[in-house]
Amino acid sequence: MRRSLHAEWTKLRTVSTTAWSALALVMLTVASSAATDSVTSTANCPPGQCPQDTMALSLSGVYVGQNVVVIFAVLAMSGEYGSRMIQTTLAAMPRRGAVLVAKALVVTATILAADELGVLGSMAAGRWILSGNGFTAAAGYPWPSPLAESTLRTALGTVVYCGLLALLALGVATAVRDTAIAIAAVLALLYVLPIVAATVPSAELRETIQRFSPMTAGLAIQATRNLDDLPIRPWAGLSLLAVYAGAAMLLGAILFKLRDA
Repeated sequence: MRRSLHAEWTKLRTVSTTAWSALALVMLTVASSAATDSVTSTANCPPGQCPQDTMALSLSGVYVGQNVVVIFAVLAMSGEYGSRMIQTTLAAMPRRGAVLVAKALVVTATILAADELGVLGSMAAGRWILSGNGFTAAAGYPWPSPLAESTLRTALGTVVYCGLLALLALGVATAVRDTAIAIAAVLALLYVLPIVAATVPSAELRETIQRFSPMTAGLAIQATRNLDDLPIRPWAGLSLLAVYAGAAMLLGAILFKLRDA
């Protein structure tokens, strides 16, 4: 396993797209969050009565940043098939299970590190922008302590969300082995169900679709207000995304072992 980890890390860090992808993830997450905060802070509503969850709002950039996560994780596997590097990899390390686990570890670790910076930057920007535009404790929007349970759950949960999303994308890429198809499949899984839910007239059916949508369920971890109104509880939602990621990795691992390179 040590050889596999070293090999996968060497491949990842020597490709220029890794650094650019990590930088793009941080910058897009922070910039998108700041832009959303700026737009929302202009809302004209009585003090304490704006519907926004300031913590979730501060981390809204993950909706954009997650696209980088998907593309990066997919390319980590499909790129090897496209260049036929996978044949060299398996010739040097024939234990396919170890290769896939090592790749999953280095890809996820890279995403977790980059997204942690994105989350910290987004929270700092959100607090500065929103507090400067009336979202203060005096107006009915107290900012919890950085060590408060809700703050830690929201911040750490968002980072874990992106890590699980990376595993989901890696598993799909391993199964289909085609960059375009894998990216399209994962993005469709993330975005199609919420769009469908928005068009369903039945409130009960809408909530059911949202409950099983990996993006909606996973990002429930960001909520700090009105938790009883969520289609799924925060930790249950993140657990559902973990099931999606685990299923994708299991399918990818089975096909990776059964098929020729």
